[in-house]
Amino acid sequence: MLTTTIGSYPKPEFMTVPGFIAKHPNPTARYSEWLKTRTEEDLQRVVEGTKEIVSEQCTCGVDIPTDGEAPREHYIYYHLRQIKGYDFENLATRNMRGDSWQALVPCARQKIEAAGPFLAHDWKIAQSATKSPVKMTVPGPFTITGTTANEYYPDEKSLCMDLADALNVEIKRLAEAGCQYIQVDEPVFARKPELAMDWGFEAVERCFHGVPDSVTRVMHMCCGYPSKLNYDDYPKADRNAYFQLAEGIDSSSINALSIEDAHRHNDLSLLEKFKNTTILFGVVHIANTRVETVDEIRERLSQALEHIDADRLIAAPDCGLAMLPRELVVQKLKNMCEAAKSL
Repeated sequence: MLTTTIGSYPKPEFMTVPGFIAKHPNPTARYSEWLKTRTEEDLQRVVEGTKEIVSEQCTCGVDIPTDGEAPREHYIYYHLRQIKGYDFENLATRNMRGDSWQALVPCARQKIEAAGPFLAHDWKIAQSATKSPVKMTVPGPFTITGTTANEYYPDEKSLCMDLADALNVEIKRLAEAGCQYIQVDEPVFARKPELAMDWGFEAVERCFHGVPDSVTRVMHMCCGYPSKLNYDDYPKADRNAYFQLAEGIDSSSINALSIEDAHRHNDLSLLEKFKNTTILFGVVHIANTRVETVDEIRERLSQALEHIDADRLIAAPDCGLAMLPRELVVQKLKNMCEAAKSL
């Protein structure tokens, strides 16, 4: 059974780029200052850190690693700094994820458009560290719309569609560079399934428009990132959201869907609703310091295989791994890979 990671990874200590996990009252502003003062040495550390992250995943046994989102201070904002339309100087206040917290966020204050290329550069650095195919992650337009402020567009749908078109330019650049696995992250789908079905799927399709069939189109949909480690009662999206969205995903152009299962087990009959889609199945908890054993991961994967074809199941963590200490990440990934290979 193949294995992959989902996105973020703990940054090596020598990297100076701030991470969104950092304890800072305004990490977005902090990163803006870092951009103004970064040196060639800082940039070289990003290159070295990226290669180290990729190599470490491969050493653990991961078949399809990511770049660990090493150059990014935030999995969404990094992209928005590279396109036209978002204001990072005058941040706006927005309640996030069902009002579970409040944040200062960038604001759309003019038309959203693509600018110069950037992801292909990041992918080439990551790919140079391994012969395995490196997957690149892109924040989805539906999730970006629900995570930023808007003072330009008449409604969220209009903003979302322009975001999708801008992201499509960058995704096609990635494909042209040779990237075989491109993942669009849409966790807000699970929180707003009705809107996702209304116009969210249209936006994701626009992201992948014109992308060649040689590229595996992946969509990631977790149910909510916790604010701290070992926080079991974090408000998650409705567990029925996956069921609500399964048919729409399976009939779309998406080849593979990443779902979480480690934090909160699904009713595995869910997997039977996917007749065409490959499932990246979350078997590693990304915000709990307990290391899952090989036996328990193997057992959950075996249970999943009772509901889906073996060639359409890939073992993965629930989400990005940046919250965890790096030594725990290595232990978890090694156990995940051993369990998957034993099947």
